[in-house]
Amino acid sequence: MQITKQFRQESIRGVEMGHANVSVEGIQLALYCYVVDGVLIDTGAQSLEQELIPFFEQQDIDQVVITHYHEDHTGCAAYLQETRQLPIYMNERSIARGQKAADYPLYRQQFWGKRRPFQARPIGKTFTSRNSVWDVIETPGHSDDHLVFLNRETGQLFTGDLYCQEKTKIILREENIPDTIHSLRRVLTYDFQEVFCCHAGYLADGRAAIQRKLDYLEDLRGNILRLHEKGMTPEEIQQELFPKKYPILFLSSGEWDSIHIIRSILNAS
Repeated sequence: MQITKQFRQESIRGVEMGHANVSVEGIQLALYCYVVDGVLIDTGAQSLEQELIPFFEQQDIDQVVITHYHEDHTGCAAYLQETRQLPIYMNERSIARGQKAADYPLYRQQFWGKRRPFQARPIGKTFTSRNSVWDVIETPGHSDDHLVFLNRETGQLFTGDLYCQEKTKIILREENIPDTIHSLRRVLTYDFQEVFCCHAGYLADGRAAIQRKLDYLEDLRGNILRLHEKGMTPEEIQQELFPKKYPILFLSSGEWDSIHIIRSILNAS
């Protein structure tokens, strides 16, 4: 399987960004990790370790915080712990996951590598950096342990995979759209403007982007429930609303699929 990787470092609004693009079999994914005020937010993927090491070595990092346990966010945690002895913080419910060798499908290993075990500490409701206090906001949906981090001093929100894109068309089997809707509503109660997403990058008007995603998902939920009330099956609703078939559906053997959007909504109704 042909894998193409590109990496560059960027800086914006006081945030250092490690930006990678990975292409496999015609599927392209962008991935970001961020350093601000001595805090590394997510570690990137193990498959990008050689690209990320020079970036990490340039940074003055005191601590690492993790938005969620997925391998593209925790893949270099073991390296950073072993070589820099950095403390790593994450949702308490996923600490045991990090302590074990990651067990996920082959296609994800080919994209993101094989994450090695690491030791993390519970992050709590807030944490402090050199010049700021941060809110730790629970935002399940993409995963059950998902967190976002708000720098109270700057109003910058680091959203992991809560946003990713405005119009969600496919999701992982484990994702839950009603929970994502609730999480988007929750973050909009906080005071922020800029968003730093781990896949979409920097969003200058991040609040508006988060609001648009929430509006889209609420409309989508209404349409799915309406079609279900008409007697349509999940598969028929999928054909009506999501006729396009993306390469990742076949590569992942259905772990990524639009049917998961529909089923998560119907299961919650």
